[in-house]
Amino acid sequence: MSNTAVETYDAVIIGAGFGGLHLLRRLRDKGHKVLLLEAGQNVGGVWYWNCYPGARVDSMGHMYQFSDPELWQDWDFTELYPGREEVAAYFDYVDKKLDLSKDIRFGTKVTSARFDEEDRVWTISAEDGYAVRARFLLPCLGFAAKPFTPDIPGMSDFNGVVQHTALWPQGGLDMTGKRIAVIGTGASGLQVVQEASKVAEQVTVFQRTAMLALPMRQRKISKEESAQLKKDYAAAYALREKTFGGFDFDFIPKSVFEVSDEERRKTFDALWEKGGFYPWLANYYDTLMDEKANRLVYDYWRDRTRERINDPRLAEILAPTDPPHPIGVKRPSLEQTYFECFNLDNVSLVNLRETPIERITETGIKTTEAEYPFDIIVLATGFDAISGGMLSIDIVGSNGRTIQERWSEGLAAHLGMATSEFPNMFMVYGPQSPSAFCNGPSCAEFQGDWVARVVDDLIVKGKTRIEATPEADETWRSDTVQTSDMFYKANSWYIGANIPGKRREMMVYARGIPDFLQRINACVDEGYSGFVVN
Repeated sequence: MSNTAVETYDAVIIGAGFGGLHLLRRLRDKGHKVLLLEAGQNVGGVWYWNCYPGARVDSMGHMYQFSDPELWQDWDFTELYPGREEVAAYFDYVDKKLDLSKDIRFGTKVTSARFDEEDRVWTISAEDGYAVRARFLLPCLGFAAKPFTPDIPGMSDFNGVVQHTALWPQGGLDMTGKRIAVIGTGASGLQVVQEASKVAEQVTVFQRTAMLALPMRQRKISKEESAQLKKDYAAAYALREKTFGGFDFDFIPKSVFEVSDEERRKTFDALWEKGGFYPWLANYYDTLMDEKANRLVYDYWRDRTRERINDPRLAEILAPTDPPHPIGVKRPSLEQTYFECFNLDNVSLVNLRETPIERITETGIKTTEAEYPFDIIVLATGFDAISGGMLSIDIVGSNGRTIQERWSEGLAAHLGMATSEFPNMFMVYGPQSPSAFCNGPSCAEFQGDWVARVVDDLIVKGKTRIEATPEADETWRSDTVQTSDMFYKANSWYIGANIPGKRREMMVYARGIPDFLQRINACVDEGYSGFVVN
């Protein structure tokens, strides 16, 4: 392909979620020529695709938005935890406010990117034949970019509808009066069950591992309350870079064993009533590091959850006496009425540990014990998370190797944003970043600001190539995988254990936002340590 065959940009961004939009704005404000490519037909990233019934964020609305006063002063969420429609409306609002769409090409699914060492530019190609060149390639794919569909025999035989939650029809799917199977008990599974139970004839939940879900404490937010809350927004946003998860709250700087039983119980009760991620990320600091401390949290969760389940047999499956894994080492889902759903006559539970699925039939699902008839099978089976999005694109680096080949022996990404053999490529919200432990917009802004700073600095200085060193990659990889042993005790997507055949290792930087920011800023201050620049 000749140099004049396609248009050339300073940077091409992939993905129009929080990360991509923030980076587009920052680079555009610095005067650079930028294009954003998005597979969907609108802004929002995962929130364009997440349109299944009950889809809702797990961060409180005041934290789940950009921190720029220009944006939050004129925007009000009407619920503490906004639903998909409000989140989509928020993205539309941001788009119009900042006039972002003029630099976005929608309906463009990127399939490949190749680095030209001679010209030091990337050529990016899309499924529809579109191609573009750029000095910098900036994937902002998110950790939930590649849905996972399990290989269940007979899937194509089913005469009804099989629907993955991440690929839900934009026009919706009517479940009224239908017999619904929900396979999977992650966030989307819980949310679909809560909604389907209201209208379906029958909902059958197929559970492999109990979801240790936390109470959401959802409620409406009035205009008056929103105005009052905004008085503290600036302080809340300033606090994000000082807390482990980029929220406006943090762990208690005490061990669970430093306090009396009475004080501990009062603390647990208070966190439970606040709900959301408070029992997870605002608890005693050792609850994710010490198994005895963690067991105290689990036992509390179990007892409070069982209070809501009428049938003791179901209570043992949904909230087992002994934990299926340490609580909190899988990302906890937030629920509103999930456990009460199992008190309803039209909701039942199949324990896949005892009676696994044998196959899908023409009329439903056959387990080792029985066959169940269904009209709709919902696959709430999650994602090939963290690395799946990157590995689904044919990205070829400076020496002709693909990203799949580069990471075949394990992920290695300096600062969680770059990797050797792939010059001029920075990932936002990607592998070995703090993404899955961080409030989404916080992580998008922290990483996006850093990438924009670096790209701008290199362009201004006339530098045309930056590449992480293999040694820096390996140091970061080592620091990422050497985390609390408890994370390896759960088959979670944090460590790739939800995908058959995927390498089992920690893929998320779990040392907290303050440590992350200190390290990425020191890298620039030290003259791009861990990189070769020329």
